[in-house]
Amino acid sequence: MILTEKLPKYLLGKYQLIGTVTFSVLFAVVFLNIYIPFSETAWFALGDSTMFLHTLFFIAISILILICSRMLMYRSKTHYEMTYLGYMLWCILEIVAISGFYTWFTTDVAILEKGSESIVFIRALRNTSIALGLPYLISGMYFAIIDKNNTIRLMNYENVVTDETTKPEAQKQKITLFDNSGALKLSLNPENLYYIESDDNYIKVWYTDSKCNLKQYILRCRLKTVEEDFKGSPLVRCHRKYIVNLSKVSMLRKESDGYVLDLDNEAIPPITVTKTYMDAVLSHFTEQSPLLEPMED
Repeated sequence: MILTEKLPKYLLGKYQLIGTVTFSVLFAVVFLNIYIPFSETAWFALGDSTMFLHTLFFIAISILILICSRMLMYRSKTHYEMTYLGYMLWCILEIVAISGFYTWFTTDVAILEKGSESIVFIRALRNTSIALGLPYLISGMYFAIIDKNNTIRLMNYENVVTDETTKPEAQKQKITLFDNSGALKLSLNPENLYYIESDDNYIKVWYTDSKCNLKQYILRCRLKTVEEDFKGSPLVRCHRKYIVNLSKVSMLRKESDGYVLDLDNEAIPPITVTKTYMDAVLSHFTEQSPLLEPMED
């Protein structure tokens, strides 16, 4: 069932969440101003009116609710995998929270008389569902199209750096790297990629070309993004600055201050494994490469 499937990562990215909140706020403001003349319980006014300050206060608090909610959603992805159902329930809770705030503000601040809370809440729930539900849906469809375009872009190699001299026919075993804008920039065979190095807001991808020459490609992207995208693959974080293709490791050495990885290319210096990532590296060799044993110096 699709509701129990894991939510795509493109819906939980920082830029995607910021874009969703921004678009939702703009859409809601436009919608509510169109709807006001037809509502008996709406009091919004953005012009020269006594309700102007009330309007600004309500909009500011509603935006704050959305920002806090989406920040919590962004941080929660490191603790559990969100499903489609979980995302839908989260969005519904946002709508209910803002509708409840509107009801309290409308009745308790004496904009409308008390006793009409249920009517106000029902109408607020309906209007908020439209004002936020539609932009949520549109944003999700937009980011899904962008993600789909990234997949389709795998077939277009005109502006993509690749380790092959000819365009490959099959793409199943290709490692693809995108920049922050979502554009495909680098496509490699897994056996040619050695490691990825962090350099502030950029990464350096070290690989060998078709002539076995070691090369680097600089890409505007965070190392954390690469780590998340290739989780479960031989590309494993071993250091604050490095992600290594463990299938290219010739030896795992244990030294006095920890483990060191030697790659099967003499031009690449040994790469240190820090304590933070030691378990992930060792577990990979235990599960995937039982014949490769750690060696004592």
